[in-house]
Amino acid sequence: MANLEEKKSFDASAANVRPFSESTPAYENADDVKEKMSVEVESTGEVEEEDLFAPLKMDASVVHEENPLTIRAVLTGIVLGCLVSASNLYLGLKTGFTFSANMFGAIFGYGIVKMMSKSGQVPIIGGAFGPQENSIIQAAATGAGGISGIFVAGIPAMYQLGTMGKDATPQKDIGAIFTITLVCSFLGLFYVTPLRKFFVVQVARELKLMFPTPTAVALTIRSMHAGAAGSIEAMKKLKCLGLAFGAALAHRVGSYYAIGILYDWHVFTWFHIWSGYKSWALNIESWGWYFEWTPAFIGSGILIGLNPAISMFVGSFLAWGVIGPVLVHYGECIGHQLYPDDPHWDSLYNFFSLANLGKATPSPRYWLLWPGVMVMVCSSMAELLIQYKVIWFGMKSSWQQTCVSINDTLVARGKTNSFFAKQAAKVVRTGEEVEDPAKANEQVKHWHWIVGLIVSLVIAIIIFHFQWDMHPGLTILAAILAFLFSFLAIQIGAVTDSTPLTAASKASQLIFGGATQHSGFTIQHAQKINLAAGGLASGGADVANALVSDFRTGFLLGTPPLKQWIAQAIGTFVAVWLAPGLFVLFTKAYPCIYDPALANSDTHKCAFSVPSVSAWAAVAQAVTDPTVTIPLSSGIFAIVMGVVSIIQVIVRHYYLVGERAKWREWLPNWGAIALSWVIPAPVFANAALLGAIIAAIWRKYSMRTWDLYGYALAAGLISGEGLGGVVGAILTLAGVDGSKYGTKIACPAGEC
Repeated sequence: MANLEEKKSFDASAANVRPFSESTPAYENADDVKEKMSVEVESTGEVEEEDLFAPLKMDASVVHEENPLTIRAVLTGIVLGCLVSASNLYLGLKTGFTFSANMFGAIFGYGIVKMMSKSGQVPIIGGAFGPQENSIIQAAATGAGGISGIFVAGIPAMYQLGTMGKDATPQKDIGAIFTITLVCSFLGLFYVTPLRKFFVVQVARELKLMFPTPTAVALTIRSMHAGAAGSIEAMKKLKCLGLAFGAALAHRVGSYYAIGILYDWHVFTWFHIWSGYKSWALNIESWGWYFEWTPAFIGSGILIGLNPAISMFVGSFLAWGVIGPVLVHYGECIGHQLYPDDPHWDSLYNFFSLANLGKATPSPRYWLLWPGVMVMVCSSMAELLIQYKVIWFGMKSSWQQTCVSINDTLVARGKTNSFFAKQAAKVVRTGEEVEDPAKANEQVKHWHWIVGLIVSLVIAIIIFHFQWDMHPGLTILAAILAFLFSFLAIQIGAVTDSTPLTAASKASQLIFGGATQHSGFTIQHAQKINLAAGGLASGGADVANALVSDFRTGFLLGTPPLKQWIAQAIGTFVAVWLAPGLFVLFTKAYPCIYDPALANSDTHKCAFSVPSVSAWAAVAQAVTDPTVTIPLSSGIFAIVMGVVSIIQVIVRHYYLVGERAKWREWLPNWGAIALSWVIPAPVFANAALLGAIIAAIWRKYSMRTWDLYGYALAAGLISGEGLGGVVGAILTLAGVDGSKYGTKIACPAGEC
């Protein structure tokens, strides 16, 4: 049997870290994924190729799992998913980044349930533990940790644009927030269920749908269950993850009480103070140039690698070190003096306001917002369209496989149909087709997803009509777009490990911008429809992509699809109530997240920069409000940069091939650059670059320990700070946070 120590490392660090809460950046190791992998056979010591389009070969010590869907697995997955959900809401509001729970749930879940299994035959807790049950844990974790994207983008944007009504708050609107979350979650879950067999089994080999991250999760789970050696390595991963999680949590909570010492290092403010308040250093400080010891973003940098991190840093330098100051110097943009009456701090400015759009000279943040959004849309749409052959072949195969299924069903019932028989005959059998390892009784029954889809659609029509003022026709259009975008996102993500949900959400907003024009809607009503429909399309596609990714992991491990589907459905049901509750918690502790008066205030510093909210609101305003103008110079620059990003996509796919492919790694990551232009501060780029440098040095000098501890460390740092953010919100609501009992020494003007 195979000793599952891969001769070529399959980089498990490619875990889904998603900028703008909608898509996944390109990982520098994503291209290392191969269709086959070398494994060593214990009995002979020979190396043989293992096909990654077929179920994995398991270690001889792995016992048969009669029913991997256990109470302990589901509950463990839900608890871990809740941690990820809290982390994602905190990180998404702060930076626009979220990460998937699949690898976190797989590693942490292994350690928890492994300890439970040692309790013997104690009901519920005890019993054997295998890789299939491990995949159930990560499926439940993925479900419970999902759907955070709409709470760090579209929904806060509705409040910031005033579309929810006067004096509206998330706490008052919690009912409507629960229902839109319910619709986005389960509509995506039900309509994508029948696509499992298509994407994972039928056309995976033909279309080279490798699903890099889900495959990495499956290989990680298998390695942890590969006998005593695998168990030892798994516990090492768990220990590293747990220590990083605890340290990041303690650091984030403690830093609230000494933020200028433990978290934000305002070096230029220090220079200003040391000079007797007579230096030029505040000119640099005003542009956000300080260092933030954020474990989460250092962890993100460890995962994304040098190319995206350097791209983000260079983008930040250009935006907030070159372009912004030049715009202010020539009067194209302005900043606002924060402390004009204080001679010590009168040279401190705010250049990031989004107040009075169209009524006053804009800030550099508003000017740079449009190039950021343009590059984000153009680069992601270009990556999508460049795969037109794959998309066309996928749609063609989908139609043919549907005809085959219908024809086989008719034949089994003793009936025939010439049309479907003719279409089925066109399917060429190559002999390399992968046989679905799941038996008929292990598959999700057709009536499960059909009834669920119909009920979800009916509920969606009712909810969006009465609570979100959307015509049933527009709701159906949003559901259709969600399905189409899901199909494309799954297919492209399976090849590139970069899910184009950014393109999906923005395309949906553009389509609904056209659909609501000249329809008699007020501007605020049109914006509300635009953001709600965009949330449905991107939220549904996000859930759908997560489910198919879990199906891929389960396929490789031999987990029954029905069991996985139930686990993720239970986790998703928990997320429906958890994510809105966490959103209300954060918005109550930090009203600047949704209150435009506080978010755009010159005197109130918000703890969350909400870059995704700004991007969504900007697109909604651009397609619905004729009074919101884009500065001419910003529009020209946006178009030029959009064209440049498209040209790079074309060059990368058509010119940098073969021997020239080695130069691809030197191309800038335009998604990361766009993010740096929308986030109104370079601090996160600094932290991400530090993490990427640490990872690069680590990989160079000790690849073995990197493979063992790399992801575990990063995941612990990210989730630990995320939970620390939740604790911080609770401390704020309780009135015992750092603003009351802490110190802001070493902060500019006593504010961090």
